[in-house]
Amino acid sequence: MQNHDAPKVAVKAQVDTRSPWAGAALPLAGAALILGLTALGAKAQDELITTHGISTFGELAYGPDAPHLNYVNPDAPRGGEMSFAWSSGSFDSMHPYTRVGRPAILSSVFFESMLEATADEIGSAYCLLCESFSYPEDRSYVIFTLRDGVTFSDGTLMTAEDVLFSYEIMRTEGLPSFRASIPLTIAGAEIVDDRSVRFDFNPEAPLRGRIEAAGGLPIFSEASHIAAGIPFEDSRLEPLIGSGAYVLGDVEPGQRVVYTRDPDYWGDDIWINQGRNNYDSIRIEFYGDSLAAFEGFTAGNYTFRQESSSQAWANNYDFPALLNGTVIREELPDGSIAPGQSFMINLRRPQFQDVRVRSAIAHMFNFEWTNQTLFYGLYSQIDSFWENTWMEAEGMPSEAELALLEPLRDRLPETVFTQEAFAVPASNPDRTLDRRQSRRATALLEEAGWTPGDDGMLRDAAGNTLDVEFLNSSPLFDRIINPYVENLRAIGVNASLNRVDNAQLQQRERDADFDMVTGHFPMGYEPGSGLRQYFGSLGADESLFNQPGLADEAIDELIEVVVNAETREELDVAVTALDRVLRDRVIRVGQWYNPNHWVAYYDMYRYPEQLPPYSLGFLDFWWIDPEAEAALREQGAF
Repeated sequence: MQNHDAPKVAVKAQVDTRSPWAGAALPLAGAALILGLTALGAKAQDELITTHGISTFGELAYGPDAPHLNYVNPDAPRGGEMSFAWSSGSFDSMHPYTRVGRPAILSSVFFESMLEATADEIGSAYCLLCESFSYPEDRSYVIFTLRDGVTFSDGTLMTAEDVLFSYEIMRTEGLPSFRASIPLTIAGAEIVDDRSVRFDFNPEAPLRGRIEAAGGLPIFSEASHIAAGIPFEDSRLEPLIGSGAYVLGDVEPGQRVVYTRDPDYWGDDIWINQGRNNYDSIRIEFYGDSLAAFEGFTAGNYTFRQESSSQAWANNYDFPALLNGTVIREELPDGSIAPGQSFMINLRRPQFQDVRVRSAIAHMFNFEWTNQTLFYGLYSQIDSFWENTWMEAEGMPSEAELALLEPLRDRLPETVFTQEAFAVPASNPDRTLDRRQSRRATALLEEAGWTPGDDGMLRDAAGNTLDVEFLNSSPLFDRIINPYVENLRAIGVNASLNRVDNAQLQQRERDADFDMVTGHFPMGYEPGSGLRQYFGSLGADESLFNQPGLADEAIDELIEVVVNAETREELDVAVTALDRVLRDRVIRVGQWYNPNHWVAYYDMYRYPEQLPPYSLGFLDFWWIDPEAEAALREQGAF
């Protein structure tokens, strides 16, 4: 399901393919049982807190005896198929934890972790693979105890050996982001007994997020890795064995992948899974472009579509199946943070070293004209990294922010203290080129040493032109980038659009070989150590998430303030201060977001009356009405 307006938006699904280290957070605030002294081999005896879940700031919504999540239908029928399209690139691998190859969407569905988050809470996680976990008050370590009878999809019993193996191989051979982040939090791990594993944390690591970091690691079958006989880093079409509710059904590289529900899934009866995993299969059809994908939907080649193009949403949903009621078209509320979709500016390039150059480039994107002319006024602009939350920086810094910023004054631009949080002023929506913005951008470029040559192109003292190449793989994105390119060229910037295929785009992104490219900063409500990957100096060359290559000591220090925040109030102030400084650095040009989910589906899918605020959940807790499905099949709808 490609975003025509932004071709890299991922499917919004409860099956999460992100690094579990993104937005890590959060100490226990829910009910817990204080145990007596417990001996653990040669280890010192500690008074342990044992619990079924953990929350950062506030009570857990669900107690140990909860029958099910509040937003599911525990009586949802099971059966049928969920099918959707993917047109944001092909795939040649079913291994999502290596840089080698291109993994299929949802290829992490095979694997589970000790803890699982919910879609109606912020900062809470509950036991999934574990039956409980225990830790001392100082959270220097945690002991996870596996549920009795957890099995992998091949029927073998999951043991502590598999948990330890998974941690060690992700730490040494997993994605670079895991290799960089894991040692910062986890000092080591050891087996306590067949069902228990102890993770020891680095004393320097923040308390908030320690347990979730260990509890979020994917668990693989060690035996399946040995049987494969290939290095963990190698691409593969035969996935490692996991314990998830779905296993690999059919796979045709570059065409389709089918995940089928495991009839012997170990976790069907536990409370957190009631009303979930309702489909017999999930089928994903891969298309070369989004136009072909849309035609496939109208023809019934797949049956669920999450639309992300305002043009298509406004103009294309008038095909016969929709008009006769076979297909339902709905706007469902989305309560989540704006996805951070942006034109990323590569700070590694010499022409982008001066923030005035980057600011000038940002001023020339006319969002208001783009939204009115191309998006039918359906979107809002992204200014903040925490857009649409209480944590976005506004106006001048508050006294609480200043208390954090003043110690960094000698390493921060004066504009952080003297100007309101950076945001490009609104442009004229009735014309592509806003003259006021052009004058401002030109002045900034002249201050930075770029002056017009005889040909009208801006040049530096060495005679070099100011080159800005937009790298893109979607032809439907041309209508957005081309006016931006023309605006930049109007003030003398040597701007251009280079459209490449998905494979080349992905490789050039990995190699940081681009000027500007569309990417994302998906922030969380309780950000933590994951910020190091997106904005930290450590991740400037190692992390795939730090696309601009940002490396700034002051920002590194602010990140640590966020990571170490112990109260909600401390966290909110630290995030707002960080947002202010990040925006002042102008490392990206914010694009747009939609406060609603645009969905269309064949009239057999059903969902709970009250959707949770933080997930659409169509892969998680929707279901199929068997009578409606039978009627559609009888009429040949698909």
